[in-house]
Amino acid sequence: MTGEQLTPVAALRRIAFLLERAREDTYKVKAFRSAAATILPLSDDELAGHVTAGTLTDLPGIGASSARVITDAWHGEVPERLAVLEEEHAGPLAPGGRELRAALRGDLHTHSDWSDGGSPIEEMAFTAIELGHDYLVLTDHSPRLKVARGLSAERLARQLSVVDAVNEHLGGSGFRLLKGIEVDILDDGSLDQTDEMLARLDLRVASVHSKLAMDADAMTRRMVAAVAQPFTNVLGHCTGRLVTGNRGVRPGSKFDARKVFEACVENDVAVEINSRPERRDPPTKLLELARDIGCLFSIDSDAHAPGQLDMLDYGCERAEQAGIDPERIVNTWPAERLLSWASR
Repeated sequence: MTGEQLTPVAALRRIAFLLERAREDTYKVKAFRSAAATILPLSDDELAGHVTAGTLTDLPGIGASSARVITDAWHGEVPERLAVLEEEHAGPLAPGGRELRAALRGDLHTHSDWSDGGSPIEEMAFTAIELGHDYLVLTDHSPRLKVARGLSAERLARQLSVVDAVNEHLGGSGFRLLKGIEVDILDDGSLDQTDEMLARLDLRVASVHSKLAMDADAMTRRMVAAVAQPFTNVLGHCTGRLVTGNRGVRPGSKFDARKVFEACVENDVAVEINSRPERRDPPTKLLELARDIGCLFSIDSDAHAPGQLDMLDYGCERAEQAGIDPERIVNTWPAERLLSWASR
């Protein structure tokens, strides 16, 4: 193995990334990420010994497919599996919004395996760097969302220490992993985390995940109250709708969008353009209404895996189609400006 060729670990990570980007089954992705984790601590001599002896599959987490990838990469060849994926899935996910995508500095809504994401915090950070981000906000779920392993105040405090450690490790890279949360909006519009913990974060995305079909007047009051909370920075996937995907279709919540978006303007809260293709939230009419009212926006991936960080393409295309000025999209801002806004 010589020069600048793709390393076996890099080949495995790239395959996993492209599989996630293509929304392939999780078990397929985990096979390659597990193999990468297994060989990462091995010395060159140890790995060479297994490649030469044909004993890679004796190692935990390495099957025949990942062994072929490792062997090909070790010998300086592009693994066939990777070549096929690059051909089929490496292009832009959406044809539009390319200039806006290039203008984004980061992503404000992402998840790790601390809640319902599929990968460790550091893997999300490494992938964000590879995608050219200046920053990434880690926003795992809050305690009420038990199905998503939402973080208690105690677990969140431990996570903040991990974020500090990741940033220390990445020192000098120019990239910053920011401390955040996707905090549930409770029935009365309060937020599902202690003020003490919310105050320790860089940015907070507030989202409704329960009682999505409640009465429109009650939902309006709930969302307006949440937007008025002093720690709310971004209103996440405001309708909660699902338009496709393996979770089925779900209609959006009913509420007075004008009142909610006017509250966002009054409280300097950004409306999220959620890039997940199963969400496409807000719907186009509401996106245009928020634009006309004067809202700020954030274009977020809501990624639950590293490969999903690239789903920003979809949100950028929608924002471009809606004619939203990039200056009103807060994650086109440099980190210091973003942090100043979020700490108002």
